[in-house]
This record gives sequence, structure tokens and C-alpha cells, in this order.
Amino acid sequence: MPASDEISVYLIPKEMALKAEEIGIDKSKLSTAKLLLLGVLAGAFIAFGAIFSAVSVTGMSGVWPYGITRILAGVTFSLGLILVVIGGAELFTGNSLMIIALLSHKISLSSLLRNWGLVYVANFIGSLLIAFLVIYSRMYTFAGGELGKSMLTVANNKTHFTFVQAVILGILCNILVCLAVWLTYSTKNTGGKILAIIFPISAFIAAGFEHSVANMYILPVGLLLKSIDPIFVAGLKIDLSSLTWINALLYNLLPVTLGNIIGGAGFVGLLYYLIYRK
Repeated sequence: MPASDEISVYLIPKEMALKAEEIGIDKSKLSTAKLLLLGVLAGAFIAFGAIFSAVSVTGMSGVWPYGITRILAGVTFSLGLILVVIGGAELFTGNSLMIIALLSHKISLSSLLRNWGLVYVANFIGSLLIAFLVIYSRMYTFAGGELGKSMLTVANNKTHFTFVQAVILGILCNILVCLAVWLTYSTKNTGGKILAIIFPISAFIAAGFEHSVANMYILPVGLLLKSIDPIFVAGLKIDLSSLTWINALLYNLLPVTLGNIIGGAGFVGLLYYLIYRK
């Protein structure tokens, strides 16, 4: 391939920063209807990644080494961001990179907060929609109920973090998520974008970091299962006393969301702005 073609396909970090700025400007101009629809899609896409991840490791606990199990969970979860980036959707966590356009004075603070607010709500709607469909499909009964047990266990574990711990896990998560999105700016090639996504996303899942939009599906699906099929849940003999809507919202989603903003906007967007755009 001629050198000129290479330049047109692959961007260096300084050019990626400019692209991030341009993408932030475009996102700020989207109509409310488009933001909501694209946000619903992103919430659903991340939920599909979570479903794939849960299915892929069902039955592996205590059989396969912990690390191998977590890596497989991460690789399969990557489906979510692949669908968002390649298919086109608005994801709250990835949109932390809009901070570059804000700091470059190309968009206003109000347009940034408008995007984040609408997309966050829409992501939640999309995630809840898939959670309801999963519960009423009764797929939690698959594998002799092991899939449902895994879904409940994961959701329940997320309600046991301290507030500070959840914030820090959220910071670490969105550093990797935004780096995945950042890396996709380096290429126009679909295969290249997919490869850029897989490793950072696999890493954050394997490490046990916390993603607010993923939790918009994982927590509600556990809560819905607990309330809709108590007979199935009772048979699992799991202590789910901490799995409540209050705990899910105040002690997971709230701190994880704050951490995601700090990790994505501060540790990735701000630093790359200072390095390449200031």
C-alpha cells in the first residue's frame, strides 16, 4: 500500500485528538430525538454484551481457573462496544471524550451536559428493555437454572461495594473504555476498530471494574428476577437481602457513574487534550 494511502487510513495520536474533537462537535449537534434513539440502542447493545458474557462463563465457576473465566467473560462482553462503535450508537461512558471538544472551546458546557443527560437516560431505557425481555423469555432457567443463578450472583455482588470503592472501580473502568474508543479513532478499518476494542474491554471485565451502563442491565435483571419468580430464586438458596433498588441506585449506579466520568473525562480526555490540543 502506498505511503499516502497509509496516512489516509491510520491516524497518529495528535490526529486522533483532532478527530475526537470533531466527533464531540458532531455529537453536540444531534437532535434530542436522535440522541434518545441512539442512546436506547447503546443501552441495548451493552446489555447484549452482558448477556453473551454471562452465558459464556456459566458453569465455569470452580471448574476453570478464575483468570481464564474472567478473560472469557471480557472477550465476549466486548460485543457490546463493538456494536456501539461499528453499528453506531450513543454511549454515556464513551461520550466522556467530548470533554476534549469542550476544553477546545468548540462546544458549550450546556451542550455537553445535554448530551450526557439525555444519553444516560436513554441508555437506562435500552438496558431496562432488554432486562424485561430476558426475564420474560425465562432464559434464566437455561442450563438447569445455572444461568439465572449466575445473573443473580453477579447483580447481588455489585451491591456490596462501599461508596468510595465503587467510585474507584468506576474510574478504572472508564479509563479502559475511553481508551478503547480512543484507539478506534486511529483507523477507518472495521477489523482494526474491533481489535482496538477487544483488549481494553476484556481487561476491564477481567479485572472486575464497574461500568455504569452495563450495570443498568445487570442490576435490574437481577432485581426483576428476584421479584417476578420468587419460587425459582428461593430454590437457589442465595442471600439476596442487599439486592434492592435503593442499594442498586445509591450504592452502585451513583458512585460508579461519578467514577466513570472522572476516569473517562479526567484521566483520558483531559490528559490527551493537554498533550495534543492545548
